[in-house]
Amino acid sequence: MTDTISDQPLVAIDPAWPRVSLADATAALTAPGSKFEMDMATIRGIPTRVWKHAPADLGVLLDLSRSHGDRLATILGDERVSFEAQYRAVAALAQALVDRGVGKGDRIAFATRNLPEWPVIFFAIVSIGAIAVPLNAWWTGDELTYGISDSGARIVIVDAERYDRLAAHRADMPDVGEWIVTRALTAIEGTTALEALIGRPADWAALAPRDRPPVALASDDPATIFYTSGTTGHPKGALGTHRNLATNILSGAFAAARNFVRRGEPVPDPAPRTILTVIPLFHVTACSATLMGSMAAGGTMIFMRKWDAVQAMRIIERERVNVTGGVPTIAWQLIEHPDRAQYDLSSLEAISYGGAPSAPELVKRIYEEFGALPGNGWGMTETMATVTSHSAEDYLNRPTSAGPPVPVADLEIRADDGVTPLPTGTVGELWARGPMIVTGYWNKPQATAETFVGGWVRTGDLARLDDEGFLYIVDRAKDMVLRGGENIYSSEVENRLYEHPAVTDAAVIGIPHRTLGEEPAAVVHLAPGTSASEAELQAWVRARLAAFKVPVAIRFTEGTLPRNANGKILKKDLKTLFDDRPGA
Repeated sequence: MTDTISDQPLVAIDPAWPRVSLADATAALTAPGSKFEMDMATIRGIPTRVWKHAPADLGVLLDLSRSHGDRLATILGDERVSFEAQYRAVAALAQALVDRGVGKGDRIAFATRNLPEWPVIFFAIVSIGAIAVPLNAWWTGDELTYGISDSGARIVIVDAERYDRLAAHRADMPDVGEWIVTRALTAIEGTTALEALIGRPADWAALAPRDRPPVALASDDPATIFYTSGTTGHPKGALGTHRNLATNILSGAFAAARNFVRRGEPVPDPAPRTILTVIPLFHVTACSATLMGSMAAGGTMIFMRKWDAVQAMRIIERERVNVTGGVPTIAWQLIEHPDRAQYDLSSLEAISYGGAPSAPELVKRIYEEFGALPGNGWGMTETMATVTSHSAEDYLNRPTSAGPPVPVADLEIRADDGVTPLPTGTVGELWARGPMIVTGYWNKPQATAETFVGGWVRTGDLARLDDEGFLYIVDRAKDMVLRGGENIYSSEVENRLYEHPAVTDAAVIGIPHRTLGEEPAAVVHLAPGTSASEAELQAWVRARLAAFKVPVAIRFTEGTLPRNANGKILKKDLKTLFDDRPGA
């Protein structure tokens, strides 16, 4: 099958662009002796191209971040934390964990909002060789309990809001040796206050200027478990390494440098950027693709308690924010807000996003109305974020593409047999490999063997590559709804619907939403003689899953749902049931 999506440029581009071909730009930037020089490393027995000058491990990255001194690392409201203060807090917490007997390979789970404490907790864990398990802060108590139990976490660190969700489940997690809670208004019995170990963010600069605990680390040591929903409905923990996360630092920097070379301009020295970080840090996009680069380059990450377009514009104006984004929703709300002209947003250089489908029109409007360059890319939890990067004129020229792979990555489009490569321009399943691919799924050998094959990850996405290697995603992994950057696997929601005594058949699909990309909707068949309303079933799901997974609309059918000869529900046939929704 050949994809026929139009990819015409949406804005006028310098007719002399590109002055340098993609291949020549890559060759120039990766030449021997250059910053982006590549090398070969053997990873799990497979020779792999790697960035020669990437930090060897996350402890090295932490030490590098200290060199930024008094530059601000994080801002949350009135809380402003310098890199030196952040380092001191990391070192103090790391020592506290070592004093508690935490060692290499031990899992420490944590869940908080985007707070200054988040990077401190993360680097305290990974810098001593333990495995950080960042949990989705939007999860319910049941979902958080699953992640904690599945990972075998020794210690759990949460903010007070997450602890409230987990308090009733503590008896279900007997292997957790200590609960550490931050930002609680009063002392909580049976827990340790994080503030008792490192103080509040305003106190960190006054902590003793100690070094981090000395621990021998290797590039391919395990460092993280990020949970990603699976088609069985049970989350799977993707086991990442120090190399996986360090790779993103140079991948992101390379993509930025390539834009200058394509224009025929000299590549400027790296300059720290101020980033309004809206996407949650428990996503690899924010943690791997944003936090790692900020630690290396001295960038300032600004957090918000929750997204609000007016508050965001105030922050952009006050802090002279250079970069923001996360998901298309954010860009749309900034563009269309009636008060936008009241704020000086001229500092914006780029608005980047991923994690949800975006309309080509958005690319055009970012450029024309902000004067900022749009950016996106492709990656997944199993690739620790960046595999392709797409920005600036390349994005304006190919608005439906996700960009070319970074030089240390390879992409293939394969036939249904999972082996045969398909010709350029042909749609098939996307496979990817490189030093950013995680080692597999935590404690799930069968799922690992099915997904990770010979250094490649089979993504489940349908895609094509053009003759220059630019990637086009045609469809996504089966049964997944992508709502504003959040993965929702249909089977997980369907399983909860099936638990309702009246439901005998159920299917969850994605329906289009202008700013979120899509939203979950459900079609159900009720058992004869039973009844249930849309609101009742929505409340049923809401009591069992995170709010973003609740179907926004439910339709009822008199008969069972349509299936093919193999018994699979024909979900494409169900989408017309929602044509009456506004904006459909």
